Amino acid sequence: MHKLLNDSPGEQIMLLGNEAIARGAVEAGVAFATTYPGTPSSEISLNLFQISRESGLYFEYSTNEKVALEVAAAAANSGLRTFCMMKHVGLNVAADPLMTLAYVGVTAGMVILTADDPAMFSSQNEQDNRYYAKFGNLPMLEPSSVPEAKEMIKSAFDLSEELNQPVLLRTTTRVNHSNAFVTFGDIKPMETTGKFVREPSRCVTVPAVSRGLHAKLLKKMDKARELSEISSFNTVHGSGELGIIVNGVSFHYALDAVKDLGIEDNTKILRLGFSNPMPEKQINAFLKDCKKVLVIEEGEPFMEEAVKAFAQESGIMIPVKGKSEELFSRLYEYDPAMVRGKIAAYFNIDYTPKEKLSLDNVPQIPIRPPNLCSGCSHRATFYEVKKAAGDMDIICPTDIGCYTLGFLPPLNTGDFVICMGSSVSSSCGFSKATDQKVVSFIGDSTFFHSGITGLVNAVFNNHNFTLVILENGITAMTGHQPHPGVDMERFGLDGYGRINIEKLVRAIGVEHVSIIKPFKVKKSVETIKQALEYKGVSVILSQEPCVLYAKSLKMLKPRAFKVSDRCADHRDCINSIACPSFYLDDGRVKIDADTCVGCAVCAQICPENAILPLKK
Repeated sequence: MHKLLNDSPGEQIMLLGNEAIARGAVEAGVAFATTYPGTPSSEISLNLFQISRESGLYFEYSTNEKVALEVAAAAANSGLRTFCMMKHVGLNVAADPLMTLAYVGVTAGMVILTADDPAMFSSQNEQDNRYYAKFGNLPMLEPSSVPEAKEMIKSAFDLSEELNQPVLLRTTTRVNHSNAFVTFGDIKPMETTGKFVREPSRCVTVPAVSRGLHAKLLKKMDKARELSEISSFNTVHGSGELGIIVNGVSFHYALDAVKDLGIEDNTKILRLGFSNPMPEKQINAFLKDCKKVLVIEEGEPFMEEAVKAFAQESGIMIPVKGKSEELFSRLYEYDPAMVRGKIAAYFNIDYTPKEKLSLDNVPQIPIRPPNLCSGCSHRATFYEVKKAAGDMDIICPTDIGCYTLGFLPPLNTGDFVICMGSSVSSSCGFSKATDQKVVSFIGDSTFFHSGITGLVNAVFNNHNFTLVILENGITAMTGHQPHPGVDMERFGLDGYGRINIEKLVRAIGVEHVSIIKPFKVKKSVETIKQALEYKGVSVILSQEPCVLYAKSLKMLKPRAFKVSDRCADHRDCINSIACPSFYLDDGRVKIDADTCVGCAVCAQICPENAILPLKK
């Protein structure tokens, strides 16, 4: 049995934040869950996917976040407790249905998790999704710790049903990817069969209906505001004339800082966990007894702006600070030492930071930039495109996934990235705006996510570029989740369909479609040349399983290679493909036999044929 299904109230177990969230959803009786995987939320999906195979939970990896939310919206309006999860930029994709779903509401609990990523550990931006709650008129909760995340999602389902409204649960990477002991609670029985009751006056959002729904939505938010005022997630800690207002993980940084600075007797902290709508009355009561207030929040000044507005309207004339050059930045994550220093500076507390340990005698840790894996077929494809293009002046729009790393030298095949699916659509623009040859890249999962519409646009408008679809058979970067082109029998599951990308591309109307096996270098280069010469939209399918995925399924039969004495030290292997299995020993190129998977790409490009299979 999956560990998160143990019906053992009171048991304490060490869990990752995302595991705790999944357990909280189980305890809440979640019956329906949808997602498109994205770090830092991916482990929630993985655990619920595994749980669905041992319980009545319905779980799906949807085509993209918009689809995930729309599927979930139907379930939540059929009386099933529903959970939809995604990373922060995924909510951008789902924003279209989100804004109107707020009008329609739900008939059973629905929680939408958005996992924000301050400092961009695995993201293209660090947007602050608290503004979606304000923008969409949606209640929002924010946990400050791993154990609280489990409890908060249960409260979020209850709140959703009390308001008949979706509830946003906003986490950050520090909560998602921290570990802590969590106490199991009771598991609510799961209701797995729902019934949709027709209600056109609520569910059919034509203008005449939506006008009334908007008014009802604002009344719901008035009720949510009342609940925020009495929420157990909005709490005051300590007393005194120095005030600190916090959210999320900043709460614990502030608690520790106040203790470390010795100002516990004169400082109080207002922690906001039910952060939209904000509890105006509670905030004003907090401010009235303060001489000075500091707002600590990662990201944007979401709370700070509201607190200042509340103070102004109530005539409370005290300094309220948060974001400034001297205090807190809108950039990146915070940490305990930084928070402690800023609190001391703002409140004029004598504070001398502990002297940092001298690292003069410690060698620097080597920089390890992200890199494509040894034997990754993307590396071979990028190399082959460059060889086929020769002296052409090419632009290479690329997309979000492992293949984004192709922008690094020596491959240098990534010139423009915005978001998932953008490589195809931006290629349309480049092909019309310039005379340069456009060669764009997209993964198979990303193509299903949001690349198809760009390709339809390209065919309809007769654009001129080559799209390379890197078909490695899995959603690789986020941890090997399935997508519509995956053979689900490899997961031991049946009952799924499978979309053939080649047939789909041809059905869209692409006339020049070719397939390469990227580990066959010479033939692949010839095929790519033909595609580049084609006037119009051409598509290349680069088909080779993700090497890590293949290894996990025992599909890979690795055979290591070695550099023989024939090597003339041209270093074409390192300078052209830079596989991480290469290293230098006494100035000579060597291959790490433990990491080499035997793709043989390097052997095919070596001018001396000096790279040979290593005999066991």
